[in-house]
Amino acid sequence: MSAQENIKQKRRAQWAWYFYDFGNSAYAAVVLLAVYAAYFKQGVVNGPEGSALWGLSLTIAMLVVAVISPFLGTLADYSRKKKQFMLVMTAIAVIFTGLLFTVQKGDIVLGMVLFIIAEIGYRGGQVFYNSLLVDVADQEELGRVSGNGWAIGTLGGIICLVIVLVLIQLNPGNTFFVRFSLIITAVFFAVSALPAFFIIEEKTPASEKGDKRYWQIAVERLRHTIKSVRNYKEFIKFMVALLIYNDGIIAALDFAAIIGAVIFGVSETELIIFVIVVQVTGVVGAWVYAALGERMGFKNSLVQSLILMLLAVGGMMFINGKVGFFIVGAVAGFAISGVQSISRTLVSIFAPDGKSAEFYGFFALAGRTSSIIGPGVMGFAATGISVWLLNTLAQAELVAADNEVAIMVTEQVGHRIAIVSIVIFLLVGLMLLLFVNEQEGRKAAANGDVVEAGD
Repeated sequence: MSAQENIKQKRRAQWAWYFYDFGNSAYAAVVLLAVYAAYFKQGVVNGPEGSALWGLSLTIAMLVVAVISPFLGTLADYSRKKKQFMLVMTAIAVIFTGLLFTVQKGDIVLGMVLFIIAEIGYRGGQVFYNSLLVDVADQEELGRVSGNGWAIGTLGGIICLVIVLVLIQLNPGNTFFVRFSLIITAVFFAVSALPAFFIIEEKTPASEKGDKRYWQIAVERLRHTIKSVRNYKEFIKFMVALLIYNDGIIAALDFAAIIGAVIFGVSETELIIFVIVVQVTGVVGAWVYAALGERMGFKNSLVQSLILMLLAVGGMMFINGKVGFFIVGAVAGFAISGVQSISRTLVSIFAPDGKSAEFYGFFALAGRTSSIIGPGVMGFAATGISVWLLNTLAQAELVAADNEVAIMVTEQVGHRIAIVSIVIFLLVGLMLLLFVNEQEGRKAAANGDVVEAGD
């Protein structure tokens, strides 16, 4: 194959990789951000406990993914079957996203179970999708390709949201079309993901497994990686920082729709428009921070994006009105894309050759482990404070326990105070990130084989 044909094939593989994120982001935009989160809280549960149950669902899903991600990542690296595993996880996400259509008012357990399985497929698939970055991009273009993937993926979320917005606008107040939007999302995800399975080629050759079973080899390699990862000190420090700041990022994303509906009274249509605004600024943020990362260092760019995110979330505690909510959301969308795309790029930079999926497995382990805590803390804090405040006022005979206005106001106060938990996670994670040395991390990855041989 000529050099020109190689370049053409690489570009095709990169676009196939981008389009997976194009569909993957539609799931995040519709299910997590704009439609299902608010529908579950307000329509299915219809009570203060909805926030706690939503947080619990997220916690359970993240716990499962945290446990299986390192194992699957190791297995994928060894067997050269990253695409096959990604296909399985994608199929799970698509099928159970479509099944969310069946969830109606009062179907709390069904709504939680179907969402948890869909979320496991969605998050699990990301382990293999992220690990394919090194198969579609050379070392010097990792930042650009990762940023492009994030931006183009976000565009997919916007397009799917526009389709859903038109559908809901033409049928106001009809929950059938709110639920039907989940089928649309499932189809959108499936179609967009297909090119990745046919075009992307895994470059790393499979190793000989001998008489051992794959799961035995996976366990052995995982043990070896756990042992050897101590030599990659900057990667470890980065993972500790991510473990904390990702709590705040995931909680902010997963509760954006609920915060908008509860505190600011944002309608279903307005929530979709809000998320479209967030996605648009996210596209800009992904491109801007990818360029900044290559010019000033990825760690420095990550620090800047976290500071911006802190300012946005802090502002959410004090603003009043829908306009302020939209402005803060736009800033947060810009910052979050920077945080998440640069974090993904740093893993590729810190990972030695041949261990991309293993390191992304640990990246997922840290990210999903933190995701267990963040949404859970936010959900239970919001519900707990709301219920405690209402009961306190009722016991003082200041309001009736079933007073609708009192319930609404105490929910608003509870959710606003609970935002403090997001601020704390972001601030502590940022402080820990300051101790990471990007250049030393690059050196350790380049000398990976030497380091392990001398261990």
